[in-house]
Amino acid sequence: MNINEAISSRRSVRDYMSKKVEESSIHLLLDAAVKAPTAMHEEPWVFVIIQNKALLNRLSDDVKELLASGDDSIHPHGSSHGPDQFISQEFNAFYNATTLIVICGKPMGAFIVADCWLAAENLMLVACASGLGTCVIGLAVTALNTPKWKKELGITAEMTAIAPIIVGVPAGETPAVARRLPEVLYWM
Repeated sequence: MNINEAISSRRSVRDYMSKKVEESSIHLLLDAAVKAPTAMHEEPWVFVIIQNKALLNRLSDDVKELLASGDDSIHPHGSSHGPDQFISQEFNAFYNATTLIVICGKPMGAFIVADCWLAAENLMLVACASGLGTCVIGLAVTALNTPKWKKELGITAEMTAIAPIIVGVPAGETPAVARRLPEVLYWM
């Protein structure tokens, strides 16, 4: 698959098979992530990989609890992705994926967040080209940055969980979503 095919076929997958992602595949994804562009070659990223089902379920429950309490700056009440649809007992914040990769940023400079998202895109494109599905789970950012989860996952107080990405074997096809044409404000 060439890069244009990967970009065109990458989807946010929200339905996964129970097959565990192999360690060799995770290393392939991490290798792609660290080849991302980085401001002043700081490489501010570190990674947390969770494949323990019980741990993923506990984290999902905490995500839902934060959403139910209204402590979610990513999906505020009244938005089209409001918390009500995410807090039902049956909902799993990670869509039952077998792997969560969290890209965290070390406090190094002004472009930490941008660098980590560039790493995330590399990871997701290589996952797509490898037949794996991915989806950014913005819902989990607040929970992952609580002292409780930082301590449990070895994320130091100075670091920030930036890009939680689920990875797994898609349970089926995810249809393409139409995109608008580029909106160019100025071209001289």
